[in-house]
Amino acid sequence: PEPDPRRQPEPDPSMTSTLSTAALRKSLQVAASKSASAASRPIGALSSCFVANRNFSSSASPASTFDTIGVVGLGLMGHGICQVAAASGVHSSVVAFEPEQKYLDSGRARIEGSVNKLLSRKKISQEQADATLGSITYTTDPSDLSNTDFVVEAVIENMDLKKDLYGSLGSVCKPETIFASNTSSLSITEMAEISGRPDRFVGVHFFNPVQIMKLVEVIKTEHTDQAVFDAAYNWVGDIGKVAVTCRDTPGFIVNRLLIPSLMQAILMLERGDASCKDIDISMQLGAGHPMGPLTLADYVGLDTCYFIIEGWCTKFPDEPAFELPAILKAKVDAGDLGRKTGKGFYHWDGDKRGDPVE
Repeated sequence: PEPDPRRQPEPDPSMTSTLSTAALRKSLQVAASKSASAASRPIGALSSCFVANRNFSSSASPASTFDTIGVVGLGLMGHGICQVAAASGVHSSVVAFEPEQKYLDSGRARIEGSVNKLLSRKKISQEQADATLGSITYTTDPSDLSNTDFVVEAVIENMDLKKDLYGSLGSVCKPETIFASNTSSLSITEMAEISGRPDRFVGVHFFNPVQIMKLVEVIKTEHTDQAVFDAAYNWVGDIGKVAVTCRDTPGFIVNRLLIPSLMQAILMLERGDASCKDIDISMQLGAGHPMGPLTLADYVGLDTCYFIIEGWCTKFPDEPAFELPAILKAKVDAGDLGRKTGKGFYHWDGDKRGDPVE
């Protein structure tokens, strides 16, 4: 039988969100302007008391769980993070942000469809479904993120876009808000340094599909305050996931091991050392893998694999583990991206794998 692809970690930075740079920048500028205006107005004694009691200083230890969190980007990964956080029941509110209504609606439909599927299969009760969906606030207004305690970013793997986001988000969110990136391959340190709050910045790398995969890599940079890291690490457990710790190294743990191993399989095929089918069967039956590396590469997306390894080769040219196979580039250039295009190292009919491509 075909192995279950849901059990495989899928690094898919090309599909995390559909946020456009222009839309994001515009919406954040408007929100920042609103925040500055609000900050200049006096507030009543009761409001002052509320704010003083709610917020903690940058030197204080954050709570192990966060009252209100935000998720920026509701694409493949972001909608799953939003759903899992809401379903955990540990937050009073989860703010789901996309700058354009059509993408917000798409993310909402994904979440509602997933929750309704669980309900129809009697995996959750009607009460749990209602509580999950009722705790999510959907918005295209970034100022709705202003009072969040923890913001998870899940936008497309484009460093310029992420830098724009964090450079602007800092003027929208309260100073105590902790920022976390779901990036699978980019530098957490670079984003932290542009954010204006490097001590309150971590990585939280989920795996696809978020609703099923248990692992989350929690990344600490040299700037991250230990209390902030501990809060993020504990939050992962609070929402029902398993946290592992890694420093800010390319690919963290899983992708740092996975992507070079996929490249070695592709290089073996490129050299003619073994056939596509025999490479995959060998790793399934000899190493106990649920699917072979070339099948997995097709399933992940050859463009995604190319994006990651090409970026690492460019940034770390002296790292011998990072090597870009010529046949991978050729397939990407030809538009043969694997499962999602129907052809990669194998022919595909939807999720059903066919024969190897000759």
